[in-house]
Amino acid sequence: MTRLDLRKETILRAIVIEYVCNAEPVGSEVLSQKYEMGVRSATIRNEMAELFDLGLLEQPHTSAGRIPSDLGYRYFVDQLIVTEDIADRHKKSVQLALSDGDALNEMLHETARSLSRLTQLLSVAATTKEQKTTVRTAILSALDQSRALFVLVLSNGHVENKMIELPLGVGLDDIGAVNDLLSQLAVGQSLKSLVKSKLPTANRSVARDKLCALVWAVLKTYAKTLTRGKVIAEGQEFMLAQPEFSRDSAALNELLNNLAQSDLLYEAVSGDSVQQVTIGSENKPDAFKKLSIIRQNFFVGESEAGIIAIVGPTRINYEGGIPLVNFTAQALSASLSRFFG
Repeated sequence: MTRLDLRKETILRAIVIEYVCNAEPVGSEVLSQKYEMGVRSATIRNEMAELFDLGLLEQPHTSAGRIPSDLGYRYFVDQLIVTEDIADRHKKSVQLALSDGDALNEMLHETARSLSRLTQLLSVAATTKEQKTTVRTAILSALDQSRALFVLVLSNGHVENKMIELPLGVGLDDIGAVNDLLSQLAVGQSLKSLVKSKLPTANRSVARDKLCALVWAVLKTYAKTLTRGKVIAEGQEFMLAQPEFSRDSAALNELLNNLAQSDLLYEAVSGDSVQQVTIGSENKPDAFKKLSIIRQNFFVGESEAGIIAIVGPTRINYEGGIPLVNFTAQALSASLSRFFG
């Protein structure tokens, strides 16, 4: 969206900061008393109404103040954020955690535990594997009018195959077109690149388009499965203390169930997203649409080894969390690179 005027940006930033700190809806009187806006409370109230109409604020109750919407947080992160300097004691805490582990698994556990304590949020370390493995062959072969066999051969010799039910109306020419597509876009590509790939749009028949989408989905599923490493989570207890969940037993039970599913957690942290910060409805899967995630890749040398992240309610402290996650990822990369020589 286009940039807001300075007054609206100042009000939106103040509302985000207040709500992050207190987890209570923010009214115009609070802003008028705590911030030097240079205008009366009635003017602030009118500006808040316009921010509400723009979808940047929400009103949880008819008599309550306003809270930031997912779009409001996104505008804040993209346009208004002022990242905080990382306290020396926080840097030392992260570095101490890295020095405590004498094996990869221990190092990741200690790092995630330290980051969780510093942020009072859930911290997740997700590793990846098969980073350099590429697709040698990907081909679809017709078995009969309704079935085909998809075969995937990787550069390390690994072979996968899957029976596919053909959409109605698919002919041999459609299967040939799919194989041409696989040859152009998949063969020679790394599994990691295919995880975040998208099928290009083209002028295809309905049947051919359905078949292309189906085969590409199967290919991406294999890529995700074969590159998926371990997921390590620390700090679940801090999430239980967040007001959003401690006040709402249904939301708390849903959160506990979601956090217990490592596959869901892995997908949320390291799925298709290329953004460092995903907010609320931007998250996949749907189970994480009430949460925000701040993530950063870590490396061994120049090879990507995984993702370190913090997960919390959408009113997460973005200004402090983003630089801390970045620093942790850099420190973890340096330690892993030394560890593996």
